[in-house]
Amino acid sequence: MKLRRSGRLVDMTHYLLERPHQLIPLTFFAERYESAKSSISEDLAIVKQTFEQQGIGTIKTLPGAAGGVQYIPKMSKQEADEIVTYLCEQLSRPDRLLPGGYLYMTDILGDPRVVNKIGRLYASIFADRPVDVVMTIATKGIPLAYAVAHFLYVPVVIVRHDNKVTEGSMVSINYVSGSSKRIQTMVLAKRSLAEGANVLIIDDFMKAGGTVNGMVNLLNEFNAKLSGIGVLVESEETKERLVDEYISLVKLSSVDVKEKQITVKAGNYIHFME
Repeated sequence: MKLRRSGRLVDMTHYLLERPHQLIPLTFFAERYESAKSSISEDLAIVKQTFEQQGIGTIKTLPGAAGGVQYIPKMSKQEADEIVTYLCEQLSRPDRLLPGGYLYMTDILGDPRVVNKIGRLYASIFADRPVDVVMTIATKGIPLAYAVAHFLYVPVVIVRHDNKVTEGSMVSINYVSGSSKRIQTMVLAKRSLAEGANVLIIDDFMKAGGTVNGMVNLLNEFNAKLSGIGVLVESEETKERLVDEYISLVKLSSVDVKEKQITVKAGNYIHFME
């Protein structure tokens, strides 16, 4: 389709935003718009400048016959701080208290606007790490995993606590829950994860880290590699942590059930922002 530059810029921007991290040859755009590669390169330079000025991300160019361009989602520290500040304000509300010191987070994890921002934030943090798949446990963290996977342009695999006949042969391991110290089971379909895959683990809430540690151990059964761990909320009161290297957005400092007071603050993500 033959378009003027204004039309090319709009269509090109939409195409790139829908396909983060996907390598797109310049010849594809040249044929799509029936334009010279030199014109496409100029268009991409405009898009890149706008993306970087607006904090949307950047355009990465790979030279050579097998090269092309990639849209890499990025988030500024200011925008990340705004999101985390919003999360802290929401999670500190007394009416979120649940028995056992847990917090009600279903409304937050059910809001696509908030979840998408969290997904882009984590995708920005892990942008330079090799990630082939995002893994999570079958809990409320599933929307987070899909949001992160969307901005990394990779699939999601979901670890479960029980077998599903519709998923075929399963790999099963036992792990120790960090908070209750109980032995539990987690399973993953054999065909869900390719051998040697680079895996990013995403979870919504972490106390001692038993579940996350279980998923890390499960990777060994597939000879997979851990690319990183992202946690929405971590509990600071835990004495013994089973996981050391992770990135959290919010830290739950203390919960006073009697006084109905919740103290939260920013997590350690601030050390990983550019």
